[in-house]
Amino acid sequence: MSKRLNLLAAPILALAVLSGGSLAAEDAPTADTVVATVNGTEITLGHMILIRQNLPAQYAQLPDEVLFKGILDQLVHQTVLMQSLGGDMPGRVKTALENEERTLLAAEAIEDALDAGLTDEAVKKAYEEKYAQAEPEKEYHAAHILVETEDEAKALIEELEGGADFAALAKEKSTGPSGPNGGDLGWFGKGMMVAPFEEAVIALEDGAISAPVQTQFGWHVIKLNESRLAEAPALDDVRAEIEQELQSQLVEARIDALKQTATIDRSGESGIDPAILKDISLLE
Repeated sequence: MSKRLNLLAAPILALAVLSGGSLAAEDAPTADTVVATVNGTEITLGHMILIRQNLPAQYAQLPDEVLFKGILDQLVHQTVLMQSLGGDMPGRVKTALENEERTLLAAEAIEDALDAGLTDEAVKKAYEEKYAQAEPEKEYHAAHILVETEDEAKALIEELEGGADFAALAKEKSTGPSGPNGGDLGWFGKGMMVAPFEEAVIALEDGAISAPVQTQFGWHVIKLNESRLAEAPALDDVRAEIEQELQSQLVEARIDALKQTATIDRSGESGIDPAILKDISLLE
């Protein structure tokens, strides 16, 4: 046995000797293990674990022994403060607990739905439906020169028709952020540009230059360098996106199914001024 294993085993062996035998599995701490009592109210290991799990990151970095003592101290302090109310529960506290219970149990139900439906097979099927079997969309690699007026744009086109270099003109004349890069906008697909700009690009042949195009940013002279059919992304590249979409679908389907069989009466909302939600005094 290594020195490290000896050091780890020593406290356990000492406990076994003191207890008069080997440590049984049932002697191991559980969530129900009582760590402290305050006037008879139990504080369990489960209470402490939940607080530990919800700590902000900066506290979670503290040593275990510091956290253990700090969490137990907090629970003891909260318990004596709670008991000082003599068992009275203010209406706002009761309502908050009901909301918290509803939230936590709803989250458990969502987890159940996701555990059942968010399988690798379901993710692959959703990917196939969205990408692998979809018609490939066209992508465009364009550049533009942005100026303030239509006359300026027309003058640029005359220079280009006379043999001027597009990138050089963009660097010299364009007021857009891509100007220093020769107006190059890189590759983009449908929906990524404002409508007038996109429509002008789609209408161009590769290598062609547009007539002046007006958008809310000014007047553009656009050159379509090249276009291509976009390849479907690999599953691993879009897995997070697919899982997020599938989660939303699963949760929505689960809620819809439950609502179909539930008796829901919302008649109480009629006649209530929505602004009443601002009135915190109703909870007093």
